[in-house]
Amino acid sequence: MDKNEIRNFIARRAAQELHDGDVVNLGIGLPTLIPNFLPEGVNVILQSENGMIGMGPTPEEGKEDPWFINAGGGFTSAVEGASTFDSATSFGIIRGGHVDVSVLGAMQVDEKGDLANWMIPGKKTPGMGGAMDLLVGAKKVILAMEHTAKGNPKILKKCTLPLTAKGQVNMIITEMGVMEITPDGIVLTEINPEFSVADVQAATEATLIISPNLKEIK
Repeated sequence: MDKNEIRNFIARRAAQELHDGDVVNLGIGLPTLIPNFLPEGVNVILQSENGMIGMGPTPEEGKEDPWFINAGGGFTSAVEGASTFDSATSFGIIRGGHVDVSVLGAMQVDEKGDLANWMIPGKKTPGMGGAMDLLVGAKKVILAMEHTAKGNPKILKKCTLPLTAKGQVNMIITEMGVMEITPDGIVLTEINPEFSVADVQAATEATLIISPNLKEIK
C-alpha cells in the first residue's frame, strides 16, 4: 500500500468504532479522514478544542470561511445546530467527560497505554496542545497511526519520548492490525490479511498477546 492507501485503510477501520450520536474529537492529520468513512446512518458530533461543537466537512477550495477553522488551523465548516464558544468552555467540555471518543495520532505508545505524541521544543510541533486533556477527559481513546516510522517501531515496551499522558490509551489501529491495551499487555485482535502475525510482531517492540479470536480487518 502507498501512503494514501495506508492512511485511508486506517481511517476506514477507525470509523467503525464510532457510533451514532457520539461526541468525537479528531486529532490533526490522519484522524481527520475518519468522517469520510463513517458507516451509513452513523452521524457523529465533531468537537474541536479551539471552540466548536458540530464541525462539518472540509469546505471546497474557494468556499472557505475564515471564521471557521479547526484546532490544527485548517478550514472547516459547521453543520446545522453547531455552536461556537471560547476555548475555556471547550476544555470544560473535554475535562468534564463529555467527549465520547478521542482519536489521535502518536509518535510512541507502549504496552501500559502511555502515549508520547508531541515533539521536542524547536521542532515542528513544539508542545502537546490539547492532547493531554483529551487523553484524560475522553471516555475512549483510540490511536490511528502508521505502525512504524521510517521502519522503526512506534509501539514500544516503554516510551522514550516525553509523555503526553500515562495509561490512557484503549485501542491502537494501524495498517497492520487492531490492538487493545489491557492490564496484561497489548492484545492483537484483528490483522490485515496482507500481513502475518510474525510480520506484525517484527514491526512491534512490545510483545504482543495474540487473541484466540484473532480475525481479519474488514
